[in-house]
Amino acid sequence: MPPPGSTHSKFERHGGQSDPLVIGEFSSESGIDDLGLSQTSLRNMYEDDDLISRALSNQRSITGFPITRSNKVLDMDRKLEKSFKEKIILKNDLVKEMIAELLGTFVMVTLGCGSIAQAVLSRWILGQIITINAGFSAAVALGVYVSGGVSGGHINPAVSFTMCFFGRMKWFKLPFYVAAQFVGAFLGAAALFGAYHDALMDFAGGQLITSGENATAHIFATYPVSYLSVPNAFAEQVLSSMFLHLIVFAIFDDKNLRVPKGLEPFAIFMLILVLTCALGMNGAAMNPARDLGPRVFTALAGWGFEVFTAGNHFWWIPVLGPVVGGILGGFIYIYGIEIHHAHPAPGQRLQKVDEKHELSVMM
Repeated sequence: MPPPGSTHSKFERHGGQSDPLVIGEFSSESGIDDLGLSQTSLRNMYEDDDLISRALSNQRSITGFPITRSNKVLDMDRKLEKSFKEKIILKNDLVKEMIAELLGTFVMVTLGCGSIAQAVLSRWILGQIITINAGFSAAVALGVYVSGGVSGGHINPAVSFTMCFFGRMKWFKLPFYVAAQFVGAFLGAAALFGAYHDALMDFAGGQLITSGENATAHIFATYPVSYLSVPNAFAEQVLSSMFLHLIVFAIFDDKNLRVPKGLEPFAIFMLILVLTCALGMNGAAMNPARDLGPRVFTALAGWGFEVFTAGNHFWWIPVLGPVVGGILGGFIYIYGIEIHHAHPAPGQRLQKVDEKHELSVMM
């Protein structure tokens, strides 16, 4: 059946040919509105839905003629053609980066603290200090793999602050990154609590204890040994965080012996492993989110606010110490190594590295 109205003569000129892919003599000014056709009427005239979809996607009428459609119709077509995946894709880059940081930190805390939980709750039968150090180091590397391609894989407020301090990330992003990291750490502690709930209840006869022989709070956050003074604890956190940031800057320095692309998280694994083996007597937190997020969870989950008073109010040291250590480590590397690299030859331009890949974050 030929289209109504003015198109009739055009069909006759082709001997009644009705193949929409070969008919077409209208000028490019012709439009679907001028023809008086709609998608509904077109579908009533032609039963080939696939043909209709192809014609519409090429912005042609069902007869193959070039058409000019209104923006409203074009928007409607695009919405109809979108898949479910396309509909849920996020458009805002900052939101994408926040989700990546949240998930990366969630992975790190759940699996890292999980390696501690398995050792402690089995009373060191199913784990030892080496499995804790190796497990947490691997958890950090995996967290970086999860988030690195989107946000840079910071998963650490101290690293995000250091990047902003040295101009490698915009300051306005800092509160969003930090919030995502704390939420991810909190949720990681909650997930681990759910996974080991029965074991936690059985460990000390249903009690959730912060200190002593049957303590379990140290599964989630770091606590000092009894003899450690506050100044010594703070110095330890600053020193370990200084090494963390200094070496991270080296790993991601293009002009140094940079790790092959994609293997940076493995280098981070080795870095965290050696730091926990060398400077880990008090948990080697080196990460405000990794320590404070789970500590807040334990306060709410049944351990009480003793988690903030234990160890002579130790809680603030893993929060502030890594920030100070991060600035110190970044300063030492930048002004001790980075600025002394040979300058590019005249006319040679350094390749610009996208902001999110300039530096990744660990633990």
